[in-house]
Amino acid sequence: MAITLNNKAGVKIGNVDFSDLITAATLTMTSEELEVTALGDSSRQYVAGLQTAQLTLSFLNDPATGEILDTLLTAYGTTVAVKMIQDAAAAVADGNKLYTFDILVNNITSINGGVGDLITKDLTFTVNSAVTVAETGTW
Repeated sequence: MAITLNNKAGVKIGNVDFSDLITAATLTMTSEELEVTALGDSSRQYVAGLQTAQLTLSFLNDPATGEILDTLLTAYGTTVAVKMIQDAAAAVADGNKLYTFDILVNNITSINGGVGDLITKDLTFTVNSAVTVAETGTW
């Protein structure tokens, strides 16, 4: 059984690699269940319907130009491309798939935390396209 330490994952929003500012990333993909049970079936039958996905990211907030906060504020209300990979230091391959999709940037936490706190934010975005999973491509 292969076990992977999850400290090399990569996340690009637009064309900017924010891997060094993201402490956790979760991509959840689901499909609707559509019932296709017919008369005479002995059990209920289902097929996959429309897909939906969500991306949750935990950020270290960097307000500098071209960093997380600036990029999200610029993209607010629009759809932007995202690329994710399990190991950003390795080539895209069977065991290191490349995920590409678009997110709707519809929520931002610009200011968060108390006195002496590390400025962080956890945001969940709706995926606004199909999620493509590839064993080849450019990270």
